[in-house]
Amino acid sequence: MIASISGRLASKRADRVLIQTPGGVGYEVVVPLGVMERLPSVSEQVSLATELVVREDGWALYGFLDASEQQLFQRLLTVSGVGPRIAVAFLSTLGAERGARAIQKKDIAVLTSVSGIGKKLAERLALELGDKLGELGSGAPPPVSGPAEAALHALERLGYGAAEAERALRQALAGDGGSADTEALVRRALRVLTTK
Repeated sequence: MIASISGRLASKRADRVLIQTPGGVGYEVVVPLGVMERLPSVSEQVSLATELVVREDGWALYGFLDASEQQLFQRLLTVSGVGPRIAVAFLSTLGAERGARAIQKKDIAVLTSVSGIGKKLAERLALELGDKLGELGSGAPPPVSGPAEAALHALERLGYGAAEAERALRQALAGDGGSADTEALVRRALRVLTTK
């Protein structure tokens, strides 16, 4: 099992990064939007906790910067109907703390805002994980959300779907080395959305 990866951040793309280890091996790691936003610039050193998911069609590594993100990802995968793609979309749209609170409070409206989660799956998440998330959702909501999360909500208020807005934000983050304030992210994401 590959539990963590440390090395030089070689590249960022829409939903994945390439980490070059000192031994010369490059690992492609899929990351949620909130992780992409907090990563350092390309060529800098980075360390990610990873989760290896083995499926019939291949192996994939998923990366996280903190334990709560990784724990929620692991628990989401235990629910029937939730695969890695939906788990990453969940973390990208809601984040670990807000997502855990939504599950514990059985907030179906918030849960269905995630691309790929309909009403039945949202109800299943609340039923199967509502009592199993413990400390993940018990903290108070963060006073200020990160720029990517705030930009995602701004794009949704402008009428863009969560999945569409997330894809545009990933492209905006990848194209700029990953750092920007909310306003700049919204502008760059709108450019992506309007040039299609």
